[in-house]
Amino acid sequence: MEMQQATALLSKEQIRALPAFQNLSAENILVIQTLEQCMAIQTELHAVAVFGFDTESKPTFKVGEKSTGPHLIQLSTHEKAYLFQVKPDILNFLKPILENEYQLKVGFGLKNDVSSFRHKGIEPKSLIELSKSFSSFGYNAQVGVQTAIALLFQRYFVKSKKISTSNWSVKQLSPQQINYAAADAYAALLIYQHLYHQQLLPPQIRQQIARILQGSADKA
Repeated sequence: MEMQQATALLSKEQIRALPAFQNLSAENILVIQTLEQCMAIQTELHAVAVFGFDTESKPTFKVGEKSTGPHLIQLSTHEKAYLFQVKPDILNFLKPILENEYQLKVGFGLKNDVSSFRHKGIEPKSLIELSKSFSSFGYNAQVGVQTAIALLFQRYFVKSKKISTSNWSVKQLSPQQINYAAADAYAALLIYQHLYHQQLLPPQIRQQIARILQGSADKA
């Protein structure tokens, strides 16, 4: 606990001085643009119990302008990150995974994602919001992925505003966008698993996960 509290007191400057977070290598990041690509990985996706999860959308700049996102949906395992460029057929492919109550989707800031998916006729299930899981470190407010990585792994997770607010609806994502998007989902998975195994998740989340795991066992 002393180490946790000491880490929690790190300033932004100290966080930036930490060793860099190690993302998945480029060959383990798959950009999915077609239904054919989806079908080729269908079996491996349906075998996954826990995904790191995130979405990206083209930013809106005008007052009253509604987002048409998500334009990119990221799912990550320990070995691979899958970046799905959203089109109707790809969204239909992902719907059973997003609505599967026995597959956990863990991430940060998922409230907006739920709203976006509902507008597209998808009701996501088993989403685990990690941002409020750091009270044992002295954080009662929400924590972002950058702070979480610093707290748990003593690594600096780079967050570029230029990349985060870039156009995610383009046909060809830049290498910087691909790396950024994969890192968000991959980091979320690592954070979840660390919190889970160290029994640091809040009681309500532990109860939610226990119900899901029990339901999955009963189904099997």
